[in-house]
Amino acid sequence: QVQLVESGGGLVQPGGSLRLSCSASGNIASIYVMSWYRQAPGKQRELVAHSTSGSSTVDADSVKGRFTISRDNAKNTVYLQMNRLKPEDTAVYYCNTVVRVVGGTTGDYWGQGTQVTVSS
Repeated sequence: QVQLVESGGGLVQPGGSLRLSCSASGNIASIYVMSWYRQAPGKQRELVAHSTSGSSTVDADSVKGRFTISRDNAKNTVYLQMNRLKPEDTAVYYCNTVVRVVGGTTGDYWGQGTQVTVSS
């Protein structure tokens, strides 16, 4: 099994910054991709950014230039640095990973989610 533990959410004022972390653990043989999604109330979950072993990409147009994704392969950890936060960034942020576990099967795993609230 694979576990994802997220941290770093909270309440921040508009224009502020937060850094989310997501660490994967378990019987991991290889991590193919680690991603951040978010879901605001009444909206569909959207892909914010993803990181493969070779590249990192911010996918959501609304956060380009403000958010950065990075990854520490040695720690099986992905980060989301969020700068110049806006009220519309308020959402539950979820970490997702696609991994091959020891034994050969590939699976898709989700973290429990961390709340980010941007408000004055």
